[in-house]
Amino acid sequence: MRERRIRIDILSDDDGDDPILSIVNIVDVFLVVIAVLLIALMENPLNPFSTQDVVVLRNPGEPDMSMLVREGKELKEYRSSGQIGEGEGAKAGTAYRLRNGSMVYVPEAGSAQSLPSGNADAAAKTPGTRPTNP
Repeated sequence: MRERRIRIDILSDDDGDDPILSIVNIVDVFLVVIAVLLIALMENPLNPFSTQDVVVLRNPGEPDMSMLVREGKELKEYRSSGQIGEGEGAKAGTAYRLRNGSMVYVPEAGSAQSLPSGNADAAAKTPGTRPTNP
C-alpha cells in the first residue's frame, strides 16, 4: 500500500482575503491618530482644560504683533496699532537682570517716599525690591 502523505501548507495565507482584518487595521490607525491629537491638545499653551494663566505673543517686534492673554476661562486678544504709545506716567524705577537670570527692581528716589521711612520690612515685602542700607 501506498502511504498517503497529507500536505500541510504552513505558508498559505488564507486570512489575507478576509475584509474584517482590513477594517481592524484601519481602526487601529485611527486610534493612534486620535491619541496623537489628544497629546498635541494637552501640550498646547491655550489648552482649554489647563488652569494656568497664559500669555502668548504673536509676531513679536513686528507691526502686526498681537498678544493673547488667558486668565482662568477668559481669553483676551490685544493687537498692536503699529504706533508708538505715549502716556501720562512717570518713571518709577529701573529693573536690572542679574547674571543668574533674576530681576532686581530699584525704585527712583521720588517713588521711595511711598514706603515708610526707615522701614526695611516694608521694602522687603514689596515685590522685586531689596532693602538698602544708606
